[in-house]
Amino acid sequence: MKGLLCVLLLLGSFVFVVQQQVDGGLSENEINHHLSSEERRQNSPQTHTSDDSQEYSPLSFTDIHAALRELTATVTEQKANIRALETQLREQQTLLQEEKNNKNDARKIAFSTSLMRYTGGQIGPSNTDIPLIYRNVFTNIGDAYNPETGLFTAPLKGAYMFQFTIVSFDPVYPSTANIRKNGNHIVIADIDQGGRVLHSSNSVVLILEVGDVISVTLWPNRVIQDNPGNHNTFSGYLLFPLE
Repeated sequence: MKGLLCVLLLLGSFVFVVQQQVDGGLSENEINHHLSSEERRQNSPQTHTSDDSQEYSPLSFTDIHAALRELTATVTEQKANIRALETQLREQQTLLQEEKNNKNDARKIAFSTSLMRYTGGQIGPSNTDIPLIYRNVFTNIGDAYNPETGLFTAPLKGAYMFQFTIVSFDPVYPSTANIRKNGNHIVIADIDQGGRVLHSSNSVVLILEVGDVISVTLWPNRVIQDNPGNHNTFSGYLLFPLE
């Protein structure tokens, strides 16, 4: 019976020191010192009955001490593994947040422009189509619109909204322009003013694939005028992305 009590005391001591290590309260040297002290105390001379000796003899304090040290090492290793997993989890969370932010930024697409910058003027007439280049940029989120070419290039697949307005006050020539997708006619705005100043506009929602190009073109034998009032505009934005 006394031998069993000794084992229980030693195990209780082990639970205490392991808990202290997990909580950061004891160093490895302090744990070894504590276990060695406990072993010396348990191995001190005691009077045993023959029955106690028979009960205790199969249990060696040296073996128990070695097992406790092995368990302590296992706990230490597991604690290090947990810390490593926590670090990996934080890194993965950071990467996921960065990917989410990048994905959200890629979906922010909008532009708004007018035809002429600073001064007014007239474009046309010509016997061929004239691509309109809207050089005065108010907004160009995502940089999908190119003010040097007048082209909007879809950076991702999605549903887009486009709108354009034309103004002309030429007494002779009408004004007609259209939105084109990859060079193909989509919608038209037309003015036959007869000397009056008139506006015309149109809008459309299009499903675009990556790389699709949207442009505005002035028809042959048509004119368009603008001034610092920025009457002629071309705008567009992403409504929502599509898979």
